[in-house]
Amino acid sequence: MKLLSPPVLAVFALFCCPVEKVSADMPAPSASPVRSEQHTPYVGMWVTGDGHIRQALLPNGRYDEARGNRESAYQGRYEIRGNHIDYWDDTGFTADGTFVDANTLHHGGMVFYREK
Repeated sequence: MKLLSPPVLAVFALFCCPVEKVSADMPAPSASPVRSEQHTPYVGMWVTGDGHIRQALLPNGRYDEARGNRESAYQGRYEIRGNHIDYWDDTGFTADGTFVDANTLHHGGMVFYREK
């Protein structure tokens, strides 16, 4: 039996094994793709300090993230429980974050600030 070389194995893994953040404590997405109005103080625009990433948390439970000049680079839905936010991207990727105060969100190794 011939073993695959490391470069071939890496390419195989990219196409056969999609990478997705999985967390045992992350709740499963709700059955409905869009929820009714979110009653949370966190709805609004969140921006990284350099302004490169802009994430709109919409009142209908959806988000729309722009990166640089690329509007709507990522879209999906979100749910907030307390100060914790879970994201389900329309492509299937999941992520989460923490609101450390009313104006600061830690998400994906980045710090977002509420746009004023």
